[in-house]
Amino acid sequence: MRVVGIDPGTRSFDILGLEDGKVFLDESIPSREIAENPESLVKLLTDARPLDLVVGPSGYGLPIKHISQISEDDIFQMVLVRPDDAEIPVLTGLTKAVKLLKENGLNVIFIPGVVHLPTVPTHRKVNAIDMGTADKLCCAVLAVYDYSERHGVPFDKVSLILLEIGFGYNAGIAIENGRIVDGIGGTRAGPGFLTSGALDGEVAYLLGGISKATLFTGGVRTIVGDDSLTPEDFPKRAKTEPRARLAWEAFMEGLEKTVRALQAAVKKPEAIIISGRLSNIPEIYEELSKRIYDIARVEKLIGLQAKAKAAAQGAALIADGLAGGKSRSLVEHMKIKDAVGTVLDHVYIGGLNKKLKIDRKENFFKFKNL
Repeated sequence: MRVVGIDPGTRSFDILGLEDGKVFLDESIPSREIAENPESLVKLLTDARPLDLVVGPSGYGLPIKHISQISEDDIFQMVLVRPDDAEIPVLTGLTKAVKLLKENGLNVIFIPGVVHLPTVPTHRKVNAIDMGTADKLCCAVLAVYDYSERHGVPFDKVSLILLEIGFGYNAGIAIENGRIVDGIGGTRAGPGFLTSGALDGEVAYLLGGISKATLFTGGVRTIVGDDSLTPEDFPKRAKTEPRARLAWEAFMEGLEKTVRALQAAVKKPEAIIISGRLSNIPEIYEELSKRIYDIARVEKLIGLQAKAKAAAQGAALIADGLAGGKSRSLVEHMKIKDAVGTVLDHVYIGGLNKKLKIDRKENFFKFKNL
């Protein structure tokens, strides 16, 4: 059984291959490179043949769907970018890669985001799109698998809060008895390294038409006023610079609030699992641990000991499970195949859902001035 999982991250596309549960492919390609040369991803996969199944870059997600059935509407739902908007490398790369993968006849499927899952109660989905993108769902699958393996707990008994601290966004996922029951995606969480996180409605109103690029601003780098700031330098500068200190407090407290908010969905988590690029920065991990240790023990996501990020590892596990491999029972338990609907189904604001559905019937790529 040879499968591959792909994670379209803000900074890089990560690709992990498993053969009967063993890593055989472990690559990371800058997102900008994929945007400029999506053929590099296709070549990597074609060179890795034979492949039983590939979980492709799914963005905001779709109910399980084979690439042969993917439409322009599906691609829109995965990226949620207006045609008049500026290009973002990760989203441009994802769109181009999906089209090329389809042309090359690879056995690729696309997977849901958190909002599609039947295990998440409908009332938690109200007016939400970003409860966790498909890659965050992949991280959650890996977290359940990893915790079960390391602690000898059956995966249907695993209750966790997963906190992903990425280069662009932060996100949290609530897991109860091995199933995702809630999520706070990157555009709904606290300030990230790049993003502002949850956007005040009055700020959104005053900004007027918001571009996708705007969603990648307002975070740590913007607060500090330095677009070249690295995550590794952030803790050092927070000790001596007032604006960096301001960003540090907002960033850390935002992470804490995300965890505590998810306690409404999972009252007694066994552990809080930390993942993502910035979780590897000692000062961030240590400060966060101090803030949330009273809830449950804090652990790092270990995963498969690969270079590829956690989401790619989780995507590979999902591919393995959907193809009937060793992860089949885990994937079935988490009800990933039972996902339904669209990311827009639970939005009641401003007639957005109705407007987009009308536009789709005609030509949804023509919609303007949402």
